[in-house]
Amino acid sequence: MSEFLSFFESLTSLQKLSWVAICMTFFWIIEGAFPAAVLSYKKWKHATVNLFLLLTSMIINAIFGIAAAGIFIWVSDSSFGLLYLVDLPVWVELILGIVLLDFIAQFGVHYLLHKYTFLWRFHMVHHSDTHLDVTSGTRHHPGDYIFRELFSLLAVVIGGLPFAFYLVYRIVTILFTYWTHANFDLPDWLDKALSYIIVTPRMHKFHHHYERPWTDSNFGNILSIWDRMFGTFVRADVSEVKYGLDVIDNSRSEDLAYQLKVPFDKSIKTD
Repeated sequence: MSEFLSFFESLTSLQKLSWVAICMTFFWIIEGAFPAAVLSYKKWKHATVNLFLLLTSMIINAIFGIAAAGIFIWVSDSSFGLLYLVDLPVWVELILGIVLLDFIAQFGVHYLLHKYTFLWRFHMVHHSDTHLDVTSGTRHHPGDYIFRELFSLLAVVIGGLPFAFYLVYRIVTILFTYWTHANFDLPDWLDKALSYIIVTPRMHKFHHHYERPWTDSNFGNILSIWDRMFGTFVRADVSEVKYGLDVIDNSRSEDLAYQLKVPFDKSIKTD
């Protein structure tokens, strides 16, 4: 286990970037060969907007990396956090760490992004994508991504998580981000079975429906247990899903300047 964790601790920036590229390329190929729905759009033009927003997320992530380094040192030196209150095998602590991060840094912050108007204005950009595909997973307004990073660090402090645990979680999260957004489908029986444990493509498609209350459902990223526990789990006919938002100009889904200004446009309704 120590060698496994050391591997993640020693990952270079290039290796992390390569993992993003590998996951995105893999599901890009899968959705091209086995599309869940035939989307009438220019795939590369659509990807340009989402990849630009991915670039802003990477810049923010690099900046937060500096702050995170200090937090990991402080947590270790002060022995602060839940994991310091127990003495469990490392592999058990790793699983608990990932579960905690998934709850706070994914489900928790995602729920708040939908429930509070100020936060929702930033998160609307993610939902404004009218053609959901693998690149949609990277579509986050910089303000949205900052909130997500803050909650990631909060989870680290609460859990007393070591750096290696955090990196394992980030690698798994990247995989699930593209898995859940890609335009491909699983047999209904398989999707349903998997959805008892993990978030599936069909689950997340409901979350991207253009109107509430479906938009306010299926907040999870890795584990589906949170949505089931808090009553936000939805499963219905995926063919009924229409992407985008009913409160903004969906014809400007690929207008980058418009999307960046969405959180500050008071003429846009938030409910």
